[in-house]
Amino acid sequence: MSQLLIATTNRHKAAEIRAMLPETWEVIDLRDLAAAHTPPEETGVTFVENAIIKALAASHLTNGFALADDSGLEVDPLGGAPGVRSARYAGENADDAANRARLLRELAQVAREDEIDHQEWTARFRCAMALARAGTVFATVEGMVEGTIIESERGQNGFGYDPLFVPRGFAKTFGEFSAVEKNRISHRSLALRKIIPILANAETGTRNAE
Repeated sequence: MSQLLIATTNRHKAAEIRAMLPETWEVIDLRDLAAAHTPPEETGVTFVENAIIKALAASHLTNGFALADDSGLEVDPLGGAPGVRSARYAGENADDAANRARLLRELAQVAREDEIDHQEWTARFRCAMALARAGTVFATVEGMVEGTIIESERGQNGFGYDPLFVPRGFAKTFGEFSAVEKNRISHRSLALRKIIPILANAETGTRNAE
């Protein structure tokens, strides 16, 4: 069984990725490592750049592959914000609730000033993934799901901005989706589907080399 290190300490994100990967992989995340490590500074201006930074850093902590994702919400009336700052929109140590509260405040202000109806609060979740090993990037992929932001939170599932995001073609938020439902259509699942064939080829190569 090949080991894959997910470059995150976010238990929700790790669980989503682990649930979607083949059982032939032993999937661990940064919380499973015995040695202490310092997270790299995410200085990229795009999701892809930040995913690469995290994947390369994690690739030096394992003998196998490291997979990193950088994802977030892009809201059109806010010019694409919060974007790469989605996890820290309300401040460096902000939690999900604070980030959602700031998003709604910003949208309410824009709606008043520009007379934009909340039904025009179009947005998308974007996910970039990078796969690396021993300091070399093997692949980068992206996944995206379009939708709208609603005026108040609905649902207790998911994390981040999920209770505010209604994916296109649905009437409920990601916060109202079950984990199985969300994993069928989410931005992360779309990106991961592109990574899985690459991992399958890597695992075949590893077995042939043994």
